[in-house]
Amino acid sequence: MRRQGEDMHGSNSSVIVGAPDAAAPTAPARGRRGPYASTPARRAEIVRAALASFAEHGYERASLRDIAARADLTHAALLRHFASKDELLLAALAQRDDDDEEVARRIMQSEVAAERVLSTVLADEFSHPEHQRNWLAITVAATNPEHPAHDFFIARRARMRVHFSSGQLTTAHDSEELTADDKVTMLMAMIDGLRIQALLDPSRETLPLLETFMRLITTDDDRRGTLDARSPSA
Repeated sequence: MRRQGEDMHGSNSSVIVGAPDAAAPTAPARGRRGPYASTPARRAEIVRAALASFAEHGYERASLRDIAARADLTHAALLRHFASKDELLLAALAQRDDDDEEVARRIMQSEVAAERVLSTVLADEFSHPEHQRNWLAITVAATNPEHPAHDFFIARRARMRVHFSSGQLTTAHDSEELTADDKVTMLMAMIDGLRIQALLDPSRETLPLLETFMRLITTDDDRRGTLDARSPSA
């Protein structure tokens, strides 16, 4: 007979395997409580702990025990919510993107120029080079199709593509038209390149170059699309 509880992904199970004793009263199903409760808030705490651990130690050196300690859980309790470090990495990356989207919304509500939104979002990352180095290492490692985050980064391209439309560079009206996918590729290459340059020479201000680049590749439609896609009502 299986005791009622949570599965490895943290969802509450209300099914007991095996027939109950006919003479025994049937008690209402109760979920786990305390440190074993699988609630969205508890899972969010664990993901935040994973974010901090991955940023500080990198994916390879971060351990589930360190993440559990940061979340005030035992290692065994952590595994009731997330089955593996790979699963936690994907949840942490998704949360990191959500956090950036939320920061972008707040920045745009303050009427910051469209070309400065992305550089403002990235400012905190660029101010913590050790954390930035670890996140960049995850990105590089994910170029291996066998890496657990490979599909996540491929899907990110599709998510970013909706913020751009096809068009020419603003400084070259007779140039070939750039597709939205072209722009995303150029933008991601620019950001990763600036990350490397900032790590190589921390004294150099690199984010203003991103603002210049955004003015070159975005059109009025792109700017309106970004605002619409990231507005709280979208």
